[in-house]
Amino acid sequence: MKFMPVKLLPLLLLPALVSAESLPISTSPEGARVYIIAPLDGAELANKVTVTFGLQGMGVAPAGTDKANTGHHHLLVDGKKLPALNKPLGGEVMHFGGGQTEKTLELSSGQHTLQLVLGNHMHVPHNPPLVSEVITITVK
Repeated sequence: MKFMPVKLLPLLLLPALVSAESLPISTSPEGARVYIIAPLDGAELANKVTVTFGLQGMGVAPAGTDKANTGHHHLLVDGKKLPALNKPLGGEVMHFGGGQTEKTLELSSGQHTLQLVLGNHMHVPHNPPLVSEVITITVK
């Protein structure tokens, strides 16, 4: 029998324990923004693409770290639309809860879109939400 690490239990129980009215919404400071440093919009690249995340006016902190003016990145790859920005971000995004600021992706040939969303210590977007511009890249 396998046992779940205790650290993961709070995140797995979150939907059952948190109602929409009690979500931990964090305020983002005026002028804060999240953006993609690289690749540049319109870039043509090989299939290994390193996406570098940018954040201005706030700090990066791992998931679970409840500290004002911090958050962690979530990446939407080839997303058709943004997920709901008033509840925890789920499977539609890649989570970087360790505080990572870049990720190398292996993408198929063709066009791809990339977009970042910053989440607080419980993966809930800030208020106002910090969402990057969508960039489009082409993989050869």
